[in-house]
This record gives sequence, C-alpha cells and structure tokens, in this order.
Amino acid sequence: MNSKYDIIIVGGGAAGFFTAINIAEQNPKLKIAILERGKNVLEKVRISGGGRCNVTHACFVPNELVKFYPRGEKELRGPFHQFCSGDTIEWFEKRGVALKIEDDGRMFPTSDSSQTIIDCFLGLTQKLKIEVLTGQSVQSLFHGEDYWKVETHHETFSCRKLVMTTGNNPKIWELLATMNHTIIPPVPSLFTFNIKDARIKDLMGVSALAKVKVKNTKLEATGPLLITHWGMSGPGILRLSAWGARILAEKNYQFVLEVNWLNDVTFDEAMETLKELKQEHAKKVVSKKSPFDLADARFAGARVPNRLWESLVLASNISNETKWADLTKKQLTDLTNQLTNGQFQVNGKSTFKEEFVTAGGIDLREINFKTMESKWHENLFFAGEIVNIDAITGGFNFQNAWTSGFIVANAITNS
Repeated sequence: MNSKYDIIIVGGGAAGFFTAINIAEQNPKLKIAILERGKNVLEKVRISGGGRCNVTHACFVPNELVKFYPRGEKELRGPFHQFCSGDTIEWFEKRGVALKIEDDGRMFPTSDSSQTIIDCFLGLTQKLKIEVLTGQSVQSLFHGEDYWKVETHHETFSCRKLVMTTGNNPKIWELLATMNHTIIPPVPSLFTFNIKDARIKDLMGVSALAKVKVKNTKLEATGPLLITHWGMSGPGILRLSAWGARILAEKNYQFVLEVNWLNDVTFDEAMETLKELKQEHAKKVVSKKSPFDLADARFAGARVPNRLWESLVLASNISNETKWADLTKKQLTDLTNQLTNGQFQVNGKSTFKEEFVTAGGIDLREINFKTMESKWHENLFFAGEIVNIDAITGGFNFQNAWTSGFIVANAITNS
C-alpha cells in the first residue's frame, strides 16, 4: 500500500467523511485517505437521533443559528454565512438524499434511517476513490518542513495537508497539546438531572413548559420539562445543562434547581390568580382539577397537568379534601411558591439517550475560522467536535460538522 497522500483525514466520522468528499469533488486528482481507529466508520451517525440521524435543523439564518451553541456562538457566525442549514439540505438532495422537517424543526432523511446517510457517504468515497482505512489508531504526529508524518499502530503515513476530525478523543488532544495547542478540558454537556423528590416520584412521563434556574447562579433556561423515573429531562433541562456545562461540573452536579411550572409568571401574578380562583371556585376541592390544565396565554403558554397539580397541592400542606374557600393565607403562599419557585435538590446527572456530547477541545482562539486551519501549524486543519464547540440537541452538532468540513475543503482546494 502506498502510504503517501496529498490529504490525510484522521477520524472516520461525520466531519471526516464530509471533508474528504468535498475535497475530492472539487479536486479529483488529490490522493486522500481517511484513518479511523475503530473497526467501523460513521458509528455516531448510525446511532444519532435514535437511529434516524438528525442531519440538521430548519433554522436558516446564521445569526439565529449560532444562538444554539453554548460554545462557538461568536466563532461560527462567519462560517455559517459560508455554509448554513439550507446549504446542507441542498448538498444532500443533490446527492440523492431527501430530508424532511419535523414539527420541532429537526431534519431527518425522509427514509427515517441513518443508514441512508451512511450509504451516501460510503458510496461517494468509493466513487471518488477516497481510501478508508480502519483499525488505524494514531500514535504520533510529526510536522516536517512541507509534510506531515502520521504514525499508527501498523503503519507510517505522510501527507501534505492533515485534517483532524477525531471528535472527543483524549489521546488525540494529548498529542495536539504536545504541539502547543491548548486543550480546554472536556466536561459533559447534554445531560439530565438526577432528582429524588416525593413531589415527582410517581409522575414519570408528565411534562410541562417551565422555566428552570440553578440557584445562586445566572444560569436559566425555558422549555418543555419532562419528569422521568430518575428525575428531570426534556429540552429545558438539556438546554440548562449545555449552557451550564462547566459551572455544573465545578459543582460536581450537586445543586438546587428552581422550577417555575408557570414559565414566566411571577409569584405576585400567580398569587393574584389563586386568590381569584378562591373566589370563583369556593365550593370546589382544590386538588381535584388543575386550573392550569389548559395552556393559557395569560400564563406564558404554561400548563400544569392534573397529576402534577395534585402533587404540588399536597406539597403545600393542603389535604385532598380542602376546598378553595378554606385555603389559609399560608397555604396560598406555599402553593404559589410550589408553582413559581419549586426547589429541587439535584444529585448527579445521567447521559441523555446515547448522544454523549462534551464541552471542551482545542481552544477556539488557536484556529483561523476562515479556513479552520491551526494558527500554530501550517497545513493542519480541524473540523467537527475536536474543537471547543458544542450545541444543544436538535441537529446543531451535525451542522457544525458539515460547515467546518466544507470550510476545510474549500481552504485546501483553493490553496
């Protein structure tokens, strides 16, 4: 096997394949190899989105799209003006993969199978004569005057330009650290909260639109909150975990979560509403039916399902038989607190499904975002999650892979 290449891409994931294919399509004469340490390529693509592959998100404005990235918002603005979600859709459709938009904006192949994306990539690498070499775990990197040397367990490769797309790979980060790159230590980003609390013990599957806040910090988020058998999950919690990745790691995932089950409704507004309900429903039993069971514009779209309402009523020391007319001032205050500022002790985290995302990687200040080239080493490029960029769930991490890979390909073929 000839181990000399024009381009070597280390990492056989989404960013690696997308980069290689775009380079080869623009310049078919280049000799390109993808080195993958595992037995199989595109494994993360295979399992993403529950096996359906959440390719991108239907947010087509770069300045809006960047807001979904806790780390990388400022740096991705320029790249997204070069290659955004709309370009991703066009790219795949031109290559025979149609995408569809779901109600929440997530985009999947119309086939609902990640295998469609994998087949597209594998078919194109074959057609474009890109070599895909598995079982190649990189052990060392050496930068010569006008070449790169890459040593794996089995072989030594050389190339003119080197692209690193290894995602969250501590061994590769260690190698790059020896080459003067600063590595921001990785911490989990998308995770759910472990909470044992009588108020939510038997409410698995109940969801509500809520505002959540980490006590004594500025961290807060709004979104659907899902009660699970281990605690709390849902987009609101995941968003909070992403933006709070470093702060929550420092707290060792032990903190108090403040939940406003009425979203943006304040304590005073909620109290006023409960006083009105006390007058209107004087003879009715408080716990029987949630007055917030239907989403109401007055309550910022919030809805408190009956089971949750009953649990919060009981937590306010209001019995199952108490009528609205009999509520004391203290009980009204307690119930208002439970609704707008419930305090829940979080003890640990759980991985969100199978999608393990980390915050961390190569310091963004050491990358030229017009080319994705290293500022310290000529002809060394990065794409995907190897850099300190991550996003919330919804197709945004893949969009970063496509965009950064496209930019690397352009930089290499235009140089």
